[in-house]
Amino acid sequence: MARNFSTPDVTGASVDGTGRRVGIVCARWNRTVTDRLLRGATDTLRTCGLRDDDIDVAWVPGAFELPLAAKVMAGTGRYDAVIAIGCVIRGDTAHFEYVAGPAAAGIMDAQLAVEVPIVLAVLTVEDRRQALVRSVVDGDVTGDNKGSEAAETALEMAAVLDRLRVG
Repeated sequence: MARNFSTPDVTGASVDGTGRRVGIVCARWNRTVTDRLLRGATDTLRTCGLRDDDIDVAWVPGAFELPLAAKVMAGTGRYDAVIAIGCVIRGDTAHFEYVAGPAAAGIMDAQLAVEVPIVLAVLTVEDRRQALVRSVVDGDVTGDNKGSEAAETALEMAAVLDRLRVG
């Protein structure tokens, strides 16, 4: 039977993050939404066993600045994973296209370059309502919190990479 390096039975907040360190880079643009995503991420990380001292947050102006800051943070060697949080809402100009795609591609390039998981938690939505539905806190609206999902993904990917590196 083939060796299984992944954790197909891990779901939700069952990922054990005890002893892990996670960095978060959060965009100030659309701050109401990114604050909610950040809260979802940090609450989930704490539920998974991280202490406040295990979580560092760096703020950047917007989603376009996330890849560079996330790459530098991940490249320090202090973090098992990094989460990049932002929100790009489509408007009447081409701004959405110029920011959303390059930010996602930049984050992918950054994680491949430093070989540390950098989880994309950048909402790309049509309007504010969609953003709020994807950044629920305290059940204020029906939906979920993509920041929380990103935290789970970060911890799971850190564990998978640990197993792959040990072989």
